[in-house]
Amino acid sequence: MTFSFFSSRASLFALSSVLALSGCAFAHESGKKPQTAVKAKKVVKPVQGDEFANFNQWRDVADFIDRMAEKNGFDKKELQATLSKTHYVDSAIQLMKPAPPGKPKNWAAYRSRFVEPVRIDAGVAFWNTYADALTRAEKLYGVPAEIIVAIIGVETVYGRNTGNFRVMDAITTLAFSYPETANRSARMAYFRGELENTLLFARDEKIDPFSLLGSYAGAIGWPQFMPGSIRRFAVDFDGNGHIDLRNSPVDAIGSVANFLVQHGWRTGEPTVFPATVDMTENWQRFIGQGLEAKFSVTELKAAGVTPTMEPPSDMLFGLVDLQNGAEASEYWLGAPNFFAITQYNRSFFYAMSVIDLSRAVRAARNY
Repeated sequence: MTFSFFSSRASLFALSSVLALSGCAFAHESGKKPQTAVKAKKVVKPVQGDEFANFNQWRDVADFIDRMAEKNGFDKKELQATLSKTHYVDSAIQLMKPAPPGKPKNWAAYRSRFVEPVRIDAGVAFWNTYADALTRAEKLYGVPAEIIVAIIGVETVYGRNTGNFRVMDAITTLAFSYPETANRSARMAYFRGELENTLLFARDEKIDPFSLLGSYAGAIGWPQFMPGSIRRFAVDFDGNGHIDLRNSPVDAIGSVANFLVQHGWRTGEPTVFPATVDMTENWQRFIGQGLEAKFSVTELKAAGVTPTMEPPSDMLFGLVDLQNGAEASEYWLGAPNFFAITQYNRSFFYAMSVIDLSRAVRAARNY
């Protein structure tokens, strides 16, 4: 998902639901070749909002309408009519609440949700079906096909689980009734921006905003782009004159590649190198230093971080710690391309699962 601040609890809860729904989408049988075509599972019935809420009676909504009219030329009465059809979605609020404190992170459990036979076989099928578009994207943007394939696989199991919340309902609810958290104001401001982008995107594409279905947070289509990301980074990669991440896997392929390039992907460079840490040294100061590669190999080694594969000496890295519950953590040196993936979803676990799935799909396809 191309959003940056949602809680790990919400992400894991939603991903568990997705996997439960997708379990019957692909039947993995040992020894059989994967299918050679990919068909997205069509959403039959959207999630209806839990209750009607007259958002037009809310002062913050009235202020939002005024700004939309002044800034973007919307008709106030038309916007009021649109928002009068919007429903409050309590389940979106509940999923956004932070995780209870004290539960340890578990990389092995997280990884097992994504790097598994069903998703690997589906990734091979997707790659075979859209090989031409993936090759074209790799040449144009410099992002390896397997990384594009893996992101779409992690996000929606290749279009099978794109979400069935009405985006207008989910985003409006979060924009004006986000749960009480330390950064509630910033998150509400973010979602108000996404509501603005939803309405602008619908106007630009001449579609009904209520036709947009997505995740509980409002992420849309095969690659789960938020509306703002669609407007900034999505591309018409199939050349039909429209950007359609809901129905065009080819647009999704080009858009994922463009997103990564716009967030720092470097052609031909690696993503990660395995490492160990010397518990007697001062390596801990490299933990929690943000989503950025900014340390040299020399200074990392001097603090007790030892790559088990020698990385290029002229590159910068960040220390990636993958906590593993009661078991020992894994450590990696994250290159700039690793951190480009974290801009899609600001999580070390997410980025590493994309990398591991990409390797598994490539290996299975070349088998």
